[in-house]
Amino acid sequence: MPRLSLDTPTGPLTITEEEGAITAINWCGGHHDQSPLLDAARAQIDAYFSNDLRTFDLPLRVKGSDFQRQVCAEMLKIPFGDTRTYGEIARALNTPAQPVGQACGANPIPLIIPCHRVLAANSLGGFSGGTGIETKITLLKHEGAASLLI
Repeated sequence: MPRLSLDTPTGPLTITEEEGAITAINWCGGHHDQSPLLDAARAQIDAYFSNDLRTFDLPLRVKGSDFQRQVCAEMLKIPFGDTRTYGEIARALNTPAQPVGQACGANPIPLIIPCHRVLAANSLGGFSGGTGIETKITLLKHEGAASLLI
């Protein structure tokens, strides 16, 4: 599987491509494969952090259960700079909030599938990427959702 690492304001990210789709993003570095899709992903992530992109347009393939894919599809509907709660996503899927939180934590393509935009009812909730909640806060501030943090 081709992988490409790039530096971002939240630390090094590695993008994984499989059969013409992005299948994973991890906070780590050290991979230097190239492909047209990985180059496009790098360009879009760079544009996102430069405030020149609000919506990613890349082919994605979420590995996981049907429920995981449903939760990821709901997260993809959350606009740049906006947020939803685990409960709101749970209501949209007619399921309890706890499994939604678990699915958000297992999101294989964070940043592009914006799990950082999903909050608990009375707190920021968690974040499994980068340095955890600090990375979530950085991403929310970057998107102008900082009023939520005050």
